[in-house]
Amino acid sequence: MSKSAVLGMPKLPIEAIRLLEKKFIVHLMPAHESKKIPDEWTPHIRAIATPGRDPGIGKLDSIVFNQLPHLEIISSFSSGLDGIDVDAAMNRGIAVGHAPDVLAEPVADIALGLAIDLARGITKGNHYVKQGLWSKQGPTPLAISLSGKVAGIVGLGRIGKALADRLRACGLTVCYTGRKQQPHISLEYFQSLIELASKSDFLFCCCPATTQTNNIINSDVLNALGPTGFLVNVARGSVVNEEDLISALQTGAILGAGLDVCNNEPHPDQRFLNLTNLLILPHLGASTVEARNSMFEVMFDNLERHFSGQAMRFPFCKS
Repeated sequence: MSKSAVLGMPKLPIEAIRLLEKKFIVHLMPAHESKKIPDEWTPHIRAIATPGRDPGIGKLDSIVFNQLPHLEIISSFSSGLDGIDVDAAMNRGIAVGHAPDVLAEPVADIALGLAIDLARGITKGNHYVKQGLWSKQGPTPLAISLSGKVAGIVGLGRIGKALADRLRACGLTVCYTGRKQQPHISLEYFQSLIELASKSDFLFCCCPATTQTNNIINSDVLNALGPTGFLVNVARGSVVNEEDLISALQTGAILGAGLDVCNNEPHPDQRFLNLTNLLILPHLGASTVEARNSMFEVMFDNLERHFSGQAMRFPFCKS
């Protein structure tokens, strides 16, 4: 049986490429804004393998799809699909697979880690000692305990649920908001994001990036969170209005923020770098050896199942 041809996106890691090459012919897409695919490849490509969002080419959309008359499937090793025009793909009958389950635990770890660091000042304490200030100035100011506080989760999906388990283990009361209240969930539900923020000491963004969630964390929400509140975003940068967040951090409208994601990655707004009440990470959420290997395997398995006539493990289903 001949091997199917797969178009790999420019930022596809070498480990993923090697895995794909076991069963497929892999053509690695050149990185350029025109999204031009070499003509000699286009008649043969039946699948696209992608990390989800690839700055080397931008969004997978009709410009790409129009060049590939035999494209059947797009398989992403990411959970989020904001790097794919899913509607355009599905309108053409192109199947879309992703890797939602394997990211939840490591991303929830990062969210909890940011919250602990913000409250207890771990990074600040490390710098304090290494700068020789401990012996000169004595102890640091007292920090804040997590136990007894209220955590609001925006988006109680797989990541949100994994985070809720961790937060409750740390003694926090957990509430959430989302498109609708979930059955068989004992956590308090808020239909209003502003009401959730006003009750929360920590507000966690765990929702997908959609048109509905674009800039949902704005000045109204941040003001409701208040001057003793912390924001943590492990979702997507587009969820937060960054101008409003910068203003809130500069004026003390909120106490602090922790970001694992931002707009225009890997080029965050330079003003973020000068804020002492902000922790910002280079999108570490799923960056563990174990998680990344599992993500590659899901991407590969979705493709293998599709071409053997089986259902994908994790197909995208529009709700």
